[in-house]
Amino acid sequence: MSYATQKLAEEKVFKDPVHRYIHVRDQVIWDVIGAKEFQRLRRIKQLGTTYLVFHGAEHSRFNHSLGVYEIVRRIVDDSFEGRPAWDPSERLVVLCAALLHDLGHGPFSHAFENVFGLDHEEFTKQILLGDTEVNEILSRVSDDFPQKVADVIGKTYPNKQVVSLISSQIDADRMDYLQRDAYFTGVSYGHFDMERILRVMRPLDDQVVIKSTGMHAVEDYIMSRYQMYWQVYFHPVSRSAEVILTKILHRAKALSETGYAFEQQPTHFLRFFDNSFTLQDYLALDEGVLLTYFQLWMNEKDSILSDLCNRFVNRKLFQYIEFDLAKDYVKMKELEQLFKRAGIDPEYYLVFDSSSDLPYDFYRPGEEGERIPIHLQMPNGEIRELSRQSEVVEAISGKRRTDHKLYFPEDFLTADGKKKALKKQILDLLK
Repeated sequence: MSYATQKLAEEKVFKDPVHRYIHVRDQVIWDVIGAKEFQRLRRIKQLGTTYLVFHGAEHSRFNHSLGVYEIVRRIVDDSFEGRPAWDPSERLVVLCAALLHDLGHGPFSHAFENVFGLDHEEFTKQILLGDTEVNEILSRVSDDFPQKVADVIGKTYPNKQVVSLISSQIDADRMDYLQRDAYFTGVSYGHFDMERILRVMRPLDDQVVIKSTGMHAVEDYIMSRYQMYWQVYFHPVSRSAEVILTKILHRAKALSETGYAFEQQPTHFLRFFDNSFTLQDYLALDEGVLLTYFQLWMNEKDSILSDLCNRFVNRKLFQYIEFDLAKDYVKMKELEQLFKRAGIDPEYYLVFDSSSDLPYDFYRPGEEGERIPIHLQMPNGEIRELSRQSEVVEAISGKRRTDHKLYFPEDFLTADGKKKALKKQILDLLK
């Protein structure tokens, strides 16, 4: 028996609050889960700083990755098995891609990436193809198997049907994180009838389609996603914490470049500051490492680094107002000058942040970031794009919603002390 087809002597299960059980029968999957690069995902939160708003949001990318694997397993083993348009030889590669799609995420994911100009998808590829335990396990299947998994995750795999199960407008990734994030944040927005969607998914040529009888379940899924983005993922208080986290890393980098003598040397970050880090340096970082530094840096002599770390660790976050930089550019410049006169560095304490989302889009060939739409299979076999059939989806198709905020430390402006009149002038401008 080859390693690719080898099964465990007894099925392993993970108890899961969303899917009840995660089922593992394949030796490859079990071995990959045990690899240290995959175990590292236990130490990376799925929702970054959101736990500072929704206190239950402590779940990890490990949880989520298992969930995506389980959804794909159910699709290929239950919904697609035996259907002529599905190639069963693709089963193992799509299961591995589902399990490993988030492997390259760093601590606090997007904030960390933005500071150092990193791309978690590139690190996922490096882990899959580099000198790692995951690569060694996947290579037991075949020499080119790690590359195949990387191609699925990178959306360059020739079988688009396989890619769409992991990355499309209705994929296993989204179906898991919506339900999982709703469960752990305690909100009701992310719930939809996944069982129904899985029952009506069909492989067809180079895509996955939905039987028209499942249209309303898909509508519910899309609206759930829309609500989760605006009520959870783009929550302004979570974004305030992310702004502070970003500024901590910026400040530490700036101090390091000027030769500042840290009380606690940023040993784990030095190679990131000068862009000389290796894959192993990247894998050595997790959120526990960052939080340890933040706690130690609360005692630094540099007042900005110390204050920002104190704010993050003890949840003393920035206040915010609605603010459109394009319309209020002159006001922003005036505020920056007033902050400087008040002795408050606007680089770290006056921060504009913008978030936007496109809940669903139809096919726009040739456009950057074009999205493969959701297709319905009508009773007569005709294929129709979802928004052509659903009035609910048509109403939000192609409509990007954007939210702009300006973040600042209100406590600095209301505290008694010097320059009180100047601070009041700033507060009046911020109203």
